[in-house]
Amino acid sequence: MEKKNDRKKERLNKIIAMAGITSRRRADGLISLGLVTVNGRVEKRVGSKAVWGIDTITVDGQPIPDPPKKIYLLLNKPFGYVSTLNDPEGRPIIRDLIRDVNERVYPVGRLDFDSSGLLILTNDGELAFRLMHPRFHIPRTYKVIVEGSISDKSVERLKKGVVLYDGTTNPARVRIIDTEQERSVVRITIFEGRSREIRRMFDYVGHKTLKLIRIGYGNLDLGDLKVGKYRHFKNVEVKALRTSVGLD
Repeated sequence: MEKKNDRKKERLNKIIAMAGITSRRRADGLISLGLVTVNGRVEKRVGSKAVWGIDTITVDGQPIPDPPKKIYLLLNKPFGYVSTLNDPEGRPIIRDLIRDVNERVYPVGRLDFDSSGLLILTNDGELAFRLMHPRFHIPRTYKVIVEGSISDKSVERLKKGVVLYDGTTNPARVRIIDTEQERSVVRITIFEGRSREIRRMFDYVGHKTLKLIRIGYGNLDLGDLKVGKYRHFKNVEVKALRTSVGLD
């Protein structure tokens, strides 16, 4: 997991805001007034930096709390759950499945209500942002069951990219696992995360998606984790994932 001496300096106003003391703008005002100290010294320079959790920071004489512990969870999301922390329609939410974690964690991207499989949940906002950003090209791998017998020609079209309403998809890795007259099983890896992208790609080549399971994300693999269950990341998994997006 992340070590204290691996943390980078951040702007004081950001630290104060993340600690829930006040907004960044008001934090700048407190700094200018000399009400913020770092390691016992008054810090009046707006834009100055510190390391949260290592440097001792006070605001108006009161020490700010340490940063929350970073949590990284891998969930095997079931079909019929929404990948949000609340739902106005009252549908089952993934937070209902996380029972022994007190920290508030957020899903990295989403899996549709009618999709299942690997979903990352974390409170590491910087990592989550980078994992979802298209410029990092993080691979997402799916096992897809589609209607009908898919042809090699359709597979080649998916590999090269197909034209959707929001632009042409990036090249994908595609392999037929099994094909019959009524259905086909396909493994596909994409490097972007558009809304319902996999389903739309298969629709484009004439195959309705019957079942969609995400089995891989970056260096992570769903493995034998049971549906509806979750586990904490291993240290090596956290490091590899952070390294893949330039954080370590």
